[in-house]
Amino acid sequence: MKILIVFNRDPYDGTDVTYNALRLADKLLEAKQEVRIFLMNDSVDMARDACRKPEGYDQDLSKMLKDLIARGVPVKVCGSCMVRCGIYKNHPYFDGAEKSTMPALAEWVVDSDRVLTF
Repeated sequence: MKILIVFNRDPYDGTDVTYNALRLADKLLEAKQEVRIFLMNDSVDMARDACRKPEGYDQDLSKMLKDLIARGVPVKVCGSCMVRCGIYKNHPYFDGAEKSTMPALAEWVVDSDRVLTF
């Protein structure tokens, strides 16, 4: 099954929404599902080396994303959001996070069995 997870939130927004979505992606991958991730809005910061976990937060969300990439999960990041969103506007994405577009997201949506948004 092809599962697309779309992230929208600032990685460190005071909730565990992003953390839980990354945990879910990990468990879906363990269950032999095909997982794809698309980052947009403020979630694009998660794919930037400039993004660091806040003091007192116990999880490094960018590292969790890098670990998923290392396990073969494709990650696309909204190019328009790169310059419009997040604290680290215009900072580059780290290796494995591909700059992408809305048409590419639309293709992934059409080609997915399930689409989850966080």
